Amino acid sequence: MTRGTTPGPPPGPGRRGARFPLRLRRPVPWASQRPTWRDAKPALISDALKRACARPSGNWYVLGASRDIGRRKQPFGRNVGGTEVIAWRDASGRLTAGSGICPHLGAPLRESRVHCGTVVCHWHGLALDGEPFAGWEPYPAHDDGVLAWVRLDALGGEEPTPKPVVPERPASGAVDSVYSAVGICEPEDIVANRLDPWHGSWFHPYSFVDLTVLSTPADGDPAQDDGFAVDVSFKLAGRVVVPVRAVFSAPEPRTVVMHITEGEGRTSVVETHATPLAPDARGRPRTAVVEAVIAVSERPGFAAARAAAPALRPLMRLAAGRLWRDDLAYAQRRWQLRSTGRFPG
Repeated sequence: MTRGTTPGPPPGPGRRGARFPLRLRRPVPWASQRPTWRDAKPALISDALKRACARPSGNWYVLGASRDIGRRKQPFGRNVGGTEVIAWRDASGRLTAGSGICPHLGAPLRESRVHCGTVVCHWHGLALDGEPFAGWEPYPAHDDGVLAWVRLDALGGEEPTPKPVVPERPASGAVDSVYSAVGICEPEDIVANRLDPWHGSWFHPYSFVDLTVLSTPADGDPAQDDGFAVDVSFKLAGRVVVPVRAVFSAPEPRTVVMHITEGEGRTSVVETHATPLAPDARGRPRTAVVEAVIAVSERPGFAAARAAAPALRPLMRLAAGRLWRDDLAYAQRRWQLRSTGRFPG
């Protein structure tokens, strides 16, 4: 999650005690923060976006949370960039995907039923088990344990790859949650929002404070792997904060990842994926934000969090939703200005 800056440097992660991750922060009025607009150079953000867009994706697109597919008796359906896609679990539990258009008379297969791992069309009962049949073709699908992906070669137009570019994640013992929302914008507007690490404490003061950008891709530090390194404190309640160090990077055109590199939750990640959808009724582009939070901690008490994961996930999604209510407005405003030739910079 990309955020902003306040007066004075925050305590570096190297000076944060390993035993006590919480800190008490001196209140700083919102209007007294140091302005960050001079640091947030449009060219710097634009160049980072261009490099992200130039990286290969292998034509892979995130559909949604892995655990959401197979829960209902209907297949999961999504229109990705104008391509109707359905996904479901076959009899062995394997993720399966394919066209959402029935090859018989064009029924919307997302409204059909899944019976014993087979999609049965609700118009005339045509059954699809995931193998090619009567002109219907499956799409390559990938389940990484948190997210479900589909490969659409005709839409992506790139050299296909066997698997998507999945960011490095905690080795084991993590609690994950996936939030999804839709905005009137294009994937690049979502990615550009995440490649602006200066807006956080101004735009999201309820969640983030004391953000300092330590390095940017323009600094030429190869250790940052073309990323933005920041120190930031996550607000818990009142003056209580959790300071961490994080690095933002874009491993492929529609993904931005925040890796916690120092402080509480080290190796935790937040993955923001942008999936283009079909245009709305007015022809405006729509993009689904699918954000996966994969949290881990070395503290013994984190075992209780893992046990309580089903109860924690709605709270994690609620926190992500609050942030994305603002960030989607940010992204939609960017698209609106771009589409009318009024975007500055």
